Amino acid sequence: MIFSEPLIPGTLLRRHKRFLAEVKLASGEIVWAHCPNSGSMKGCNIPGNPVLISHHPSDKRVLQYTWEMISIDNGWVGVNTMIPNRIAAEAFESGLIPAFRRYAEYRSEVKISEDSRIDFVLGKRGQCMVEVKNVTLVENGVARFPDCVSTRAAKHVRHLIAHVEAGNTAAVLFVIQHHAARVFTPADDLDPEFGRILRVAAKTGVKIEAWKAEVSPKGIWLKERVKVNL
Repeated sequence: MIFSEPLIPGTLLRRHKRFLAEVKLASGEIVWAHCPNSGSMKGCNIPGNPVLISHHPSDKRVLQYTWEMISIDNGWVGVNTMIPNRIAAEAFESGLIPAFRRYAEYRSEVKISEDSRIDFVLGKRGQCMVEVKNVTLVENGVARFPDCVSTRAAKHVRHLIAHVEAGNTAAVLFVIQHHAARVFTPADDLDPEFGRILRVAAKTGVKIEAWKAEVSPKGIWLKERVKVNL
C-alpha cells in the first residue's frame, strides 16, 4: 500500500481519549489528528517522539488529519488499525502468503451473525475464514497481542473455531507493524483469555500466521513471516 500523498512530519504531544492525538507540526502549528487505534497502544504512545500524519481535507470530516505512524528506536511503527486489512488484501491478491495461495478470490467484511463480521472469507464457497489482527506491541523482539483486554478479538477466534469444527478452514493473521519483531506470542499477562482461546484454536486446526510489515513514509506492505510461539 503506497500513500497517495506525502505524510506530514510532527511530534506527538499526547494521545487524548483514545481516538485523538495532539501533534505539533514542524512549523510550530498544533493540530488534532484522528487516532485510528482503540487499544492501549502500550509501547508506542510516547509523547515527544516523531510521528507522521496524513492530511484529508474534507467538509465531511471532523478531523482533517490521521495519525499513521510513530518513530521508535530508529524505525517506524504503524499505529493505524485500518492498514492491516488493506495490506492483507494485497497479499491475498499477490499470493504472498503460501497458506492462502489456493484461494482464487475473497470477500471482505463478511457478516456471519447479527453482531459479528469476519474480516475475510476466501474461496468461492467460503471455505476459509481469516481474521486479521493489528500488532504494535513489541518488547525485546517479541511481538505480542493484544495490548489490553479484547473480548471482541476472543469472540472472533471462537467463530473461527466453530468454522473449523464444521469442516472448513480458518486462520488468524497477525500483522505486525513494528520493525523490531522477531517472534510472535499472545500477551497472556494483558489478556489471559485471548491467549487461552488462541491456543485452543491452534489445537482445533485454526492456522496461526504472523507477518511483519515494512513500515515506511512511502507505504506499508507485508514483508516476511515471523515465527509463532504459543
